[in-house]
Amino acid sequence: MSRPVIGISTYQDPARWGVWEMPAVLLPAAYPRLVRAAGGLAVLLPPDDAEDAAGDTVAALDGLVIAGGADVEPARYGAAADPRTGPPARERDAWEMALIRAAIDRQVPLLGICRGMQLLNVALGGTLIQHLEDHTGGLGVFGSHPVTPVAGTAYADAVPETTMVPAYHHQAVDRLGAGLVASAHAPDGTVEALELPDHGSLVLGVQWHPEMGQDTRVMAALVRAAGERAAPARRTPDPSSRAPRTPVN
Repeated sequence: MSRPVIGISTYQDPARWGVWEMPAVLLPAAYPRLVRAAGGLAVLLPPDDAEDAAGDTVAALDGLVIAGGADVEPARYGAAADPRTGPPARERDAWEMALIRAAIDRQVPLLGICRGMQLLNVALGGTLIQHLEDHTGGLGVFGSHPVTPVAGTAYADAVPETTMVPAYHHQAVDRLGAGLVASAHAPDGTVEALELPDHGSLVLGVQWHPEMGQDTRVMAALVRAAGERAAPARRTPDPSSRAPRTPVN
């Protein structure tokens, strides 16, 4: 059976390799490695035109991952920037928000990771806490803390018990976007997972970084939902591919 095709958003940054220094499309290798470990086929999605390309990009996928990274620009949720908020990544915000909306419109299973969860919340009209403490292990070091699922949610179906998760973020969900529900919390009350119930496909965000741990269950839930969505299309024969019948005399 074909593996579900899972697209992962990437971003453009200056990079150096060998004798070269130039803009590059980047993504930590842990993301596609986690997709493969969960049974999916990972494809990387370079930034493109938000208006023209997002729908066609999502239409070619069985599932979508919005990766972690830079802070979401506060202007997108009607707030002034806190001094501790990072510089805006406006083109990335626009592209990934367009991907999120296209996935929701087309009922393509979606997983937002860290920034991706925050952007999902903002795309649906929610707001963010711009700074909190103690959700990293220090500058450039992942921390770890427990996350407890909310019973009856899709996240709880995938991970029913309290687990320790790798975390690196200083922003978090404040007011939930339209239709979203919290599906896991940290001990301090921070929303650690959210989802869009009764949508017709999995729409899930997690505040931590599952790609930095050994637990594949969150990504496996996405891959499973992507496979279920793709299966009917794969079972439907393409009339143009049928061999012509040989006449019987």
